[in-house]
Amino acid sequence: MTEFIKSEASEKAHEIELRADEEFNIEKTKLVRQEKDAIDTTYAKKFKQAQMSQQITRSTVANKTRLKVLAARQELLDGIFEAATQKLGDVAKDEARYERVLKGLILEGFYAMAEDELQIRARKADYPLVEKAIEAAAAEYKGKVGKEIKATVDEDNATPDGSAGGVIIVGGGGKIDINNTFEARLDLLRESALPAMRKALFGPNPNRKFFD
Repeated sequence: MTEFIKSEASEKAHEIELRADEEFNIEKTKLVRQEKDAIDTTYAKKFKQAQMSQQITRSTVANKTRLKVLAARQELLDGIFEAATQKLGDVAKDEARYERVLKGLILEGFYAMAEDELQIRARKADYPLVEKAIEAAAAEYKGKVGKEIKATVDEDNATPDGSAGGVIIVGGGGKIDINNTFEARLDLLRESALPAMRKALFGPNPNRKFFD
C-alpha cells in the first residue's frame, strides 16, 4: 500500500512538473512574442520617423535652393532694368530724336483720349521741344482722323526736372491722364515683357501648367 501511494504521488508530481514546464514554455513564448512585437513596433516607428525627417530635410534643402535660384534670377532682371533706367536720359540728349519720341508719345495720347482739347505736362526744360512735338502730332492726328485737336503745355504742373523725360497727357477736365513719361513706360515694359524675358533668359518654367 505504501508503494502504491508513493507511485501515485510520484506520478502526480511528474504530471505537475510537466504541466508547470508546459505553462512556463507557453508563457515564455508569449513573453518572447510580445517583446519581439514591441521591438518591431519601436523599430517601425523609428524608421518612419527617420524617413519623415529625411523627407523634411530634403524638402527644406530643395526650397532653399529654389529660393536662391529665384533670388539670383530676380537680381539679374532687376539689374537689366536698372541699367535701362540709367540710360533713359540718353534719349533726351539727341534733340532731333527726342522730338520725334515726344511726338509719338503725344500722338498716342491724342488717339487714346479722343478729346478736342488736352493739356500736356512735361519737364520745364523740354517745353520748346514739346511745343514742336504737339504741333507735329496735331497735324498728323488731323490727317489721320480728320479732326482738329488743341493741346497746350500745362505750365502750372510741370513734371519733375529730375525725371528722364516724356510727357503726361491730361484730359477729362484734369481728371484723366495718360502717363507717357519714360519712367512710366519702362514700368509698363517691365510688367509686360518680364515673362518673356524670364523665358528667354532661363527657359520655360517646368512648374507652369497654364499659358495665356
